[in-house]
Amino acid sequence: MSFTAQDVKALRDSTGAGMMDCKKALEETGGDIDAAKQYLREKGLAASAKRDDRENNQGLVAMTIDGNVGALVQLKCETDFVAGSDMFKAEGAALVQLVAKGGDVADRTPELEELKISLKEKIEIGAVARIEAAAGNIVGHYEHMQGGRCVNGVLVELAGGTDELAHDIAVHIAFARPQYLRRDDVPADVVEAERQTLETITRNEGKPDAAVPKIVEGRLNGFFKDVCLLEQPYAKDDKLSITQVLGGAEIVAFHQVVVG
Repeated sequence: MSFTAQDVKALRDSTGAGMMDCKKALEETGGDIDAAKQYLREKGLAASAKRDDRENNQGLVAMTIDGNVGALVQLKCETDFVAGSDMFKAEGAALVQLVAKGGDVADRTPELEELKISLKEKIEIGAVARIEAAAGNIVGHYEHMQGGRCVNGVLVELAGGTDELAHDIAVHIAFARPQYLRRDDVPADVVEAERQTLETITRNEGKPDAAVPKIVEGRLNGFFKDVCLLEQPYAKDDKLSITQVLGGAEIVAFHQVVVG
């Protein structure tokens, strides 16, 4: 009995097994779908589909810096044990090299499917980031390591600064976890929602109506200091803001990827 590419896909969708395993199963069973399912089950290759609803909040952040290019890829799994395995780390390294070269992580779908089978966990790609710095700019980075793998990775592009400053800013980002570069980057609906929340809190505290707008604006400025990198107090010296630490340098872009 012959089979088609659609048969391979259908078998993969129904069993969760890798594409090459599905193809082999159909070859071994003469294209009989039911027999192929049994073959995969007997070989222990049909279990990954049952993992689709599991939490996979462990993993690693793979990072690479090559000249003016920096890349980050989050590879997710279920347990620390798998996250620290050589096979898992190798796939992270392959993915981030692909991203650094401008490739698409979808190109490694077959390898990821095989990794799911081999390691018997729900494995998928999370956040992906790439910076290609303009001429003369610097790519700074920081990796926070845990259990032999990076779990908090940062890239930052800096114009007009030094390698040391770029690294210091990356370390700060890893610690402070800003969501935006500047307050103008915060979406208007996010600002409005925060404003409404702060107004409710202020009124619930019994503040006079006439004082509410000024109090809310003050608290909103505090919100911006929490979420906007340029306004955050510097982690190494909270008497200085990041803008003050930068001096004449400029942060062009930053990316942070955190496991968990």
